[in-house]
Amino acid sequence: MNPAPVGAAWLRAAMLMTLLIVAPAYAQDPEALKARHSALAEQLTNNQFQRPLYLESRQISDALQGDIYAVIEQPYGVVGPALQASTHWCDILILHLNVKSCRVSSGPDGDVLRINIGHKFEQALEDAYLFEFTYRVAAATPDFLQVLLDAEDGPLGTSRYRIMLEVVALDARRSFLHLSYAYAYGFAASIATQSYLATLGRNKVGFSIVERNAEGQPIYIGGMRGVIERNTMRYYLAIEAYLSALSAPPTTRQEKRLNLWHSAIEQYPAQLHELERGQYLTMKRKEIQRQQRNASDAAGK
Repeated sequence: MNPAPVGAAWLRAAMLMTLLIVAPAYAQDPEALKARHSALAEQLTNNQFQRPLYLESRQISDALQGDIYAVIEQPYGVVGPALQASTHWCDILILHLNVKSCRVSSGPDGDVLRINIGHKFEQALEDAYLFEFTYRVAAATPDFLQVLLDAEDGPLGTSRYRIMLEVVALDARRSFLHLSYAYAYGFAASIATQSYLATLGRNKVGFSIVERNAEGQPIYIGGMRGVIERNTMRYYLAIEAYLSALSAPPTTRQEKRLNLWHSAIEQYPAQLHELERGQYLTMKRKEIQRQQRNASDAAGK
């Protein structure tokens, strides 16, 4: 498709839409998630990620969905509380290069995460898209956590945004995590995203291997499923970086999270490389300072 009629605004909206984090809320419990861990034993052991991780995606009618299942080498006593607080999620989400700001406010139904999503360069918040996700802890027990974030409406007729995180204790030192997100889209959103994929995103691929070439090298999935797979991985790696940095002194955790996230995405350059480390760190330090400043101003009102 010729992208000219779409225009810069549509392309910008398409790019931002591909970064949204949303997911269906499956009715899970500790035993169901443990059963999923057992069922994925082979995939968690042998995969292209070189870590105990399994990723899947699907496109059904007018909806996209991505899921990651991963073993975390940390006890649930650490992982569960760390991922339960809404304020911790802003520390996680800001690691993504397209998340410009995140802050928590109180709403009639509980906490709300106000997330600005924009480009992968420095950008004023008024030029980024603002999304409001209601935050709910659906379950929190000594061995199981389920967190849900919902936003009913989005740009270009998109809707039913939802992100779900589930974690269960495997044993005294390991946890099993499930991150899932999805959203529904209409005709305008489909056209805008296809325009992006035909231009700026034409060389982007996901992680699922659809076939191999004559030399045996993998050919990765593209299109809209490639989009959702890339962002599934980006947000999972943000969670992983956040958890890994907990062992550092509080004054150094922020910097460690940033460096861990960038190192992690560089393990998959074909899918996730965007900015060099110095560029990423400079941008994120400024965005985090702005986020902290805005939170301080809001608290003082």
